[in-house]
Amino acid sequence: MKYISTRGQMEPIEFQDAVMTGLAPDGGLLLPQELPNIGNQLEAWAKLSYTDLAFEVIRLFATDIPDADLKKLIDDSYATFEHPEVCPSVEVGDFQILELFHGPTLAFKDVALQFLGNLFAYILGKRGGKLNILGATSGDTGSAAIHGVRGKPNINIFIMHPEGRTSPLQEKQMTSVLDANVFNLAVDGSFDDCQNIMKTTFGDVPFKTEHSLGSVNSVNWARVLAQTVYYFYSAFRTMEKTGASTVQFSVPTGNFGDILAGYLAQQMGLPVHKLILATNENDILTRFFTTGEYSKAQAVPTISPSMDIQVASNFERYLYFKVGKDAAKLVGLMNDFQDKGALKVALNENGVVDDLFAAGRGDTAATLATIKRYKADFGYVLDPHTAVGVFVAEQFKADVPTICLATAHPAKFTQAIIDATGEAVHHPTLDALEHAETRCETIANDVDLVKQYLVEHI
Repeated sequence: MKYISTRGQMEPIEFQDAVMTGLAPDGGLLLPQELPNIGNQLEAWAKLSYTDLAFEVIRLFATDIPDADLKKLIDDSYATFEHPEVCPSVEVGDFQILELFHGPTLAFKDVALQFLGNLFAYILGKRGGKLNILGATSGDTGSAAIHGVRGKPNINIFIMHPEGRTSPLQEKQMTSVLDANVFNLAVDGSFDDCQNIMKTTFGDVPFKTEHSLGSVNSVNWARVLAQTVYYFYSAFRTMEKTGASTVQFSVPTGNFGDILAGYLAQQMGLPVHKLILATNENDILTRFFTTGEYSKAQAVPTISPSMDIQVASNFERYLYFKVGKDAAKLVGLMNDFQDKGALKVALNENGVVDDLFAAGRGDTAATLATIKRYKADFGYVLDPHTAVGVFVAEQFKADVPTICLATAHPAKFTQAIIDATGEAVHHPTLDALEHAETRCETIANDVDLVKQYLVEHI
């Protein structure tokens, strides 16, 4: 399996090179040359354990890693999860809630980043050399990435977060990791500012090459690949439980990475009725799928901070498929967005961008009301991101089971849960952080200062 850039200006490369490259040298995102069609394998995969299924899915894409090595990487990655199923589904009201928060940092990002951290260490062990990871986080990615590579030899990690715009517990999960290879930077700006610094730095190819920069953000193909597995797994478990032959998913998203994994699973042959895209007030993606226009607005801080994003870094991958894998057309659209802050695609004959997608938004009031209602009616506490997904899913009920992705443990969002239900939810992993020592440096929203910091600390 070879990998190409969405922007068409890169020779195809192998999986391990794609993992280490992150963002393509031409500024595009990496995708496999062709997606495998696994329709005839669904029946054989349906009864597999999570780790065995992950092996079968990932081995189709990681063709330059021996099976025995890949199996060990996967087994080691998911041995850190506290639930035997890794990603179990729980019936709550009309929905199946897919719990993706049983990893070390209690967020769905662990599913990909535990694997990616081990993958980086494996590749460096084979090839030698060092890796300096630069990442931007709106909340959960940072701590999951840090916990994926903390203490690993030949790897440094530099994580930028928007100062004061993550939840206190999210910040504590990052800044309380004191390993010598971990650096936390609080940027005076928004998540989009952090992401722009990261992309600009990676766009400086000589700097990136000289300093061996790598990415853990969802621009890294291995992250999206690892996330496709839980779409297959939860669909199989739900179809087994309900007797249904197809399912739909509701996905709270800001960066488009999580729902892109569902799109790719469907493109590979998973029977998906609809992908329900759910945003908070930062609704650039909802507006795109309902109007065809992708246009920037000012990012608004909310109680679901991981979705407080106005430029979705994985959107370009979807757009590449949408324009028929025409790199020149894709580049034209991305240039429009760069120059004008907006791009537009035509609606189809049904008046939407894509029949597979439904889209809606849940604002703060709706999010709090949904958390309160599900606690009262079902005794189940949703975190604010999951609550956005559930609220929007209620608007798109169908004759097939709906799986709502639960992206974080509610204990990570103490104030929102108290505001909604009157009482906090606890988790021992988070309670242990209360008096933990922290280390973090505040830095201006300036790409040159961040690059200088990297050079000084590599």
